[in-house]
Amino acid sequence: MELEKIRQHTAGTILQFSLPAIIAMVLTSLITVVDGFFIGNYIGGEGIAAVNLGLPIIYLFLSIGLMVSVGGAAIAGMLFGARDLAACNQVFRQTIVTTTVFSVLTAFLTALFFEPMLDFLGAVGQVRAYFRTYYGILLLELVVMVVNSSFGMFIRGEGNPQYFMKVNMISVLFNVMLDYVFSVVVPVGIAGIAAASLISQVVSLVLILYFFWKKANVYHFGRCSFSWLLLKRTLLNGSSEFIGEMSTGIAMFAYNYVILRRAGVDGVTAFTIVGYVSYLFSMVVVGFGQGASPLMSFAYGAEEYELAKKLRRRTNGMVSAIGTVVFVMMTFLSGQYSRLFVQRGEIREMVQTGMVIFMVSFFFSGTNAITSFYFTSIGKALESAVISMSRGLVVLLACIFVLPAWFGMTGVWLAAPVTEAVTICISWWMVRRESQNKI
Repeated sequence: MELEKIRQHTAGTILQFSLPAIIAMVLTSLITVVDGFFIGNYIGGEGIAAVNLGLPIIYLFLSIGLMVSVGGAAIAGMLFGARDLAACNQVFRQTIVTTTVFSVLTAFLTALFFEPMLDFLGAVGQVRAYFRTYYGILLLELVVMVVNSSFGMFIRGEGNPQYFMKVNMISVLFNVMLDYVFSVVVPVGIAGIAAASLISQVVSLVLILYFFWKKANVYHFGRCSFSWLLLKRTLLNGSSEFIGEMSTGIAMFAYNYVILRRAGVDGVTAFTIVGYVSYLFSMVVVGFGQGASPLMSFAYGAEEYELAKKLRRRTNGMVSAIGTVVFVMMTFLSGQYSRLFVQRGEIREMVQTGMVIFMVSFFFSGTNAITSFYFTSIGKALESAVISMSRGLVVLLACIFVLPAWFGMTGVWLAAPVTEAVTICISWWMVRRESQNKI
């Protein structure tokens, strides 16, 4: 990196670093949207609702997988930088083994709690049956997905992110193709959608294993010597990622609990359809955060504090502009968008009404996320955690339970905008305090 280049071409440098991450994140999230399209059109709204009820399970797997993978990859990366190849390979092997064992145990324990979870949420009838079928298969897919993600951390650590991006692209293509086959050509119901996800992840795993057998220059398979001290360091390093993903899972569980009691299955279906847009937008924001973070770290470490602030402001401007465009576009296209997933008028009306209210959050959420990335990148973990916990758990949970009690389903849609508006005040105060203290 060159400070002068960053200073003169700030926006271009941010885009150069961010676009690969954005592409990878959007490709990953498209699988969820495509699954929703086929479920909504060939199975029905009950299928979409059933899948959404289980989203906390997915976030549980992601939280455990990221905790181990991010923590292990960071330790291995430092050892690689110190040219201790033997030690970094031991970390690689233990991380993969630990990820696999933790994922399998999580799948087993989750299966045991299927029925109590459905009872607590109040899921009955076809939704309950779809949930059992879909997640009965998806538990296997989630194990493979988490292991693949862990491998991906080390592929990037080798300096070969393009290979992992190609693997993701192939996985998406397989998933879309198999969704079509199992929904249209050989219709086998919601089990086919889950099977498509499982098969596409297995294909990815084969390509990843080929990389480490034939192409890897740093990390290689071999005997794993287990270390409890290393496990402790790994889990501690990845604890913030665990908290972030678990917060999202808890929030989703709370949303489902409240919506089922306020608007029933139709409400959950409508919320899920609106959530696809939010999910795609959040992936774009995360891509910008991942791209801008090393630039902000580099500038701050070089004591170019004004440049670090400029990078944050410019990135905030980009995500805010994208959020505004998405808001305007979806406000006019919400009717056509809802028809992609469902045909029932009641659900489509809920989607169109909720879309406009919910997407007000896009004016604030991008800035909040980038500000959190900024504090992480300059070593201010506490400030970053406060922002993340506010928008992902504390303020959001309060809004989820309080606002619907006052405004019904409208309160559900208002929860996200109110949360982000409150959080942006916290973000603004922290940025102002940090500027006064340091810069």
